Amino acid sequence: MLRDDEVRRRVARVDSLLEQIEALADPGARSIIAETVQALLELYGEGLARMLDSVARLGREELLEAFAADELVSHLLLLHGLHPADVETRVRRALEEVRPYLESHGGNVELLGVADGVARLRLQGSCSGCPSSTATLKLAIEEAIQQAAPDVDRVEAEGMVEPRPRPAGSFVALSSLQQAERSAWATVGGLPQLAGDGLLLKQVAGQPVLFMKLDGDLYAYRPPCPGCGESLERGGLHGAELTCPECGHRYDVRRAGRCLDAQELHLEPVPLLVEAGGTVRVALAGAS
Repeated sequence: MLRDDEVRRRVARVDSLLEQIEALADPGARSIIAETVQALLELYGEGLARMLDSVARLGREELLEAFAADELVSHLLLLHGLHPADVETRVRRALEEVRPYLESHGGNVELLGVADGVARLRLQGSCSGCPSSTATLKLAIEEAIQQAAPDVDRVEAEGMVEPRPRPAGSFVALSSLQQAERSAWATVGGLPQLAGDGLLLKQVAGQPVLFMKLDGDLYAYRPPCPGCGESLERGGLHGAELTCPECGHRYDVRRAGRCLDAQELHLEPVPLLVEAGGTVRVALAGAS
């Protein structure tokens, strides 16, 4: 049986092959290949429909739940319109999975409804007034929803705060809103040094990321101190307070890196998700 990361790699390969088919110069070849792929999809879809029908007739609800919980099987069922849970139920489940992460950053989310492919949300909590924090949380929510409900076309969130211009001398060169548009999710190879609380600077997809763990909750930030530009790798972590070893500025790790000494400064959060099984992923601009 393939691991989930290998399944994702093969799905990406299939997407790439389909794009190559669409780019074929010969329209006859494109038509034949497209018709072949469509016929295979219809055949596999019929097989899946018969399997689910048998499971339902035998009263094996736990099997249906197991199918829905498997990422690959769930996506196949969605592809053929056979998923046992409707889109709003799947979005609610996705929000429940990501809610502990949101709460660890002082935020929360309310589902207002799903209609016409749009999930409408209301962001709540400490993200109010902090555009970087809000954009980071929204990106984490969108990733969770995309996994559980790829048939959702767009996420609209009330409570989004437009970014203010950066103050002169700021070392945060890219806002989280811009990062959200240009980033890709990268898997972190492992954080054995963070078995307990502490901090660790780690290269992910060729980019430095500062990881911190507080009471079992994991956080990720860009390492430069926005006050002086020095790395916070050797900073002092006392509870949720991270102190720069160079300039002494203090940052609240739990509250999206807000500076406790200078209101205009804050760390740059890196969107982070901890998936089932403990896999850690972060969203990085330019990662592949």
